[in-house]
Amino acid sequence: MRQLLVATNNGGKLTEFRRLLSDLPARVVGPAEIGLELDVPEPHFTYAENAAAKADAFCRASGLLTLADDSGLEVRALGGAPGVRTGRYGGPGVADRVRYLLGELDGATDRSARMVCWLALAIPLEPVPQVELFEGTMEGWLTAEPRGTGGFGYDPVFQLPVGLTTAELPAGDKDRISHRGRAVAAARPRLMELLQPG
Repeated sequence: MRQLLVATNNGGKLTEFRRLLSDLPARVVGPAEIGLELDVPEPHFTYAENAAAKADAFCRASGLLTLADDSGLEVRALGGAPGVRTGRYGGPGVADRVRYLLGELDGATDRSARMVCWLALAIPLEPVPQVELFEGTMEGWLTAEPRGTGGFGYDPVFQLPVGLTTAELPAGDKDRISHRGRAVAAARPRLMELLQPG
């Protein structure tokens, strides 16, 4: 069975990708499982550029079909921030970032937001990998306090129209509607095509 590398060292994200890709005829692996240590800077101004840079670097280093994503939270009241800076917004830890974000929204009447995921698929070709891009979004708004124990990142404060945060949803339900789930769904036909034997 072919290996499909998911270029992330984030355990929560890797677990989510394993669920989302479980129906593919491939063994989904993370960098640590193949002994790969790689730190790829994310200096770009768009999710697509950051995702493509990661996918390309990990594909070159491993020789494997590689998926990488760059995701972010865009809050209307903050002019679309934190956006591509989501992973560095307000502090080093997730709890710090959530607390900072909620503080920034103190008193805001518009708490609408969306989660965005750009997924880059790097195909190991010579002389350079071929990179293809896919996008997914999820609309909602931010709660005043965290709720739920599932997911990771901003899931406990991202509420959906059904009234639950993504941290309160069963994993399978979240996967069907999440920004990352929708990006993977967009990429699935191409992945199936590339992973066919022969």
